[in-house]
Amino acid sequence: MRIGELAERSGVSTRTLRYYESRGLLPARRAVNGHRVYGDGDLRLVREIRTLQDVGFSLEETRPFVRCLQDGHPAGDSCPTSLQAYRGKLAEIDALMERLRGARDRVSAQLLRAEARLSADAGPRCQWEEQG
Repeated sequence: MRIGELAERSGVSTRTLRYYESRGLLPARRAVNGHRVYGDGDLRLVREIRTLQDVGFSLEETRPFVRCLQDGHPAGDSCPTSLQAYRGKLAEIDALMERLRGARDRVSAQLLRAEARLSADAGPRCQWEEQG
């Protein structure tokens, strides 16, 4: 298939496919007329990349999965390096969730303090507040 068909079938732009090619994630095969040509395996590669990016993997982090498919494995996560990439991403997500929980707790505590001060102080209203 040509690049336009691959783009349509995979749901990405031709520009994105060229970028994947430039990053070494998508093979650059050419027909005798110079047009890029792709097979069903390439469609699987692009779909794998998109699926992983949809759940937060960077383009570079998809590389172990792409290599696994390129090596002939039935799925991009059939290789030990792919499993390690999953573990790394889970650790990253867990750390981010912990930081978010901490930030939420701090904002919640600040809100409680501010509400307590507001209820204790019946001073002037802020100018930007709507008059009710």
